[in-house]
Amino acid sequence: MPHDVTMPQLGMAQDAGKIVSWLKSPGDAVDKGDALFEVETDKATMEVEAQASGFLTSVTAAEGEDVPVGAVIARISDSAEDDTLAAPAGPDDSADLPAGKSVTMPQLGMAQDSGLLVNWLKSPGDAVAADDVLFEVETDKSTMEVAAGSDGYLAATLAEAGEDVPVGGQVAIISAEKPAKTVTRSVKSALATPSAKEPEAKATVAPAKAAPKPAAPQAKGGRILASPKARRLALEQGLDLSLLAEAGHPQPYHMADLETLRAMPAKAPAQTAAAASRCLTAEIGADGFAGFADWAATAHGLTDADALLAGLAGASMSVPCVVAIARFGQQHSYAVPATRSLSGITRTDDAPDLILRDLRGTPLRHIAMGADTAPALTVMTGATGLTITLECAPDQLDAQAAITLLATFAGRMEQPLRHLL
Repeated sequence: MPHDVTMPQLGMAQDAGKIVSWLKSPGDAVDKGDALFEVETDKATMEVEAQASGFLTSVTAAEGEDVPVGAVIARISDSAEDDTLAAPAGPDDSADLPAGKSVTMPQLGMAQDSGLLVNWLKSPGDAVAADDVLFEVETDKSTMEVAAGSDGYLAATLAEAGEDVPVGGQVAIISAEKPAKTVTRSVKSALATPSAKEPEAKATVAPAKAAPKPAAPQAKGGRILASPKARRLALEQGLDLSLLAEAGHPQPYHMADLETLRAMPAKAPAQTAAAASRCLTAEIGADGFAGFADWAATAHGLTDADALLAGLAGASMSVPCVVAIARFGQQHSYAVPATRSLSGITRTDDAPDLILRDLRGTPLRHIAMGADTAPALTVMTGATGLTITLECAPDQLDAQAAITLLATFAGRMEQPLRHLL
């Protein structure tokens, strides 16, 4: 089955990316995980990997071209001869919308094509600052808060809570001046509005009856599929998600399903409750890593910033170890040697002992994703420096080890050179 290749969103404020170079040519065979092309934004230049195996076809974006986030730029097909043109993507501008800065659905993972708008935290007409949280978005992997990105007024909301919005789709508009009239829409109403380019007669034709939506598949082996936020709140509020499964409600479960669950009779509590995850947060006054990376490149020729980041993280726990650097759906693992030598850090395919999510430069200020397969450190831009969160299961790190790991890593990020002495 063909797989569309889209321009990823490497930062919350990014609305386009420049194709630096194609690393595969049309007709080339590619494997899942192969580097397809390099993309440049205001923040970084990164390689984008193939999310499926097949043949690269239907390339529609040239090197040096700026492409909107979410736009289809190529296709991975079952055969090299498939040259079907990919459908262009991008926001659907409407003349009756207020002027201002568009806020789009972010791409929180490379394989993500849409996000569920969980809740609006601002109302139409409200004054907002760039760092104010505008809404919550939920995917199968995480639930995150999305900031406004600019100062102004919330002039339009173009999706309702509980609706899925395509990646890159317009969610809101921030105007510089207080709007005389605000716009409130849903994704469904926007799809139902006939295009202005169509003949008027077509707008009066009754739409065909939609086919019934197939029920979402149920998990095998008795595992409950639910978003991290829904799972966390259910645990905090003593709600049993298995009651939804027993009643036949389709999975995965999201925030809206918790209301249904609250109305259902409670199930007798199990003898042993699942242990909650540990979540610790540290704040430091300055990000010393950028200057450290420049020094390492100039003085020692160490140009792989992710390897340096892995070295600081790995040195904060027992070494040797494997540290995975994760950034918007891409993850690379590094083996950190026992000598803690920065030049001895190498790429590896081994399973990580520690995951480091680098979300600096994004509007994210809070994260609660729950325990992963390994302890996870998340680095975000704070009010003055950095906010660093550690999440882990109790069987991964005891309380003292978790405190030591977070405190040590925070110190290294604030003053890297001092910790190398």
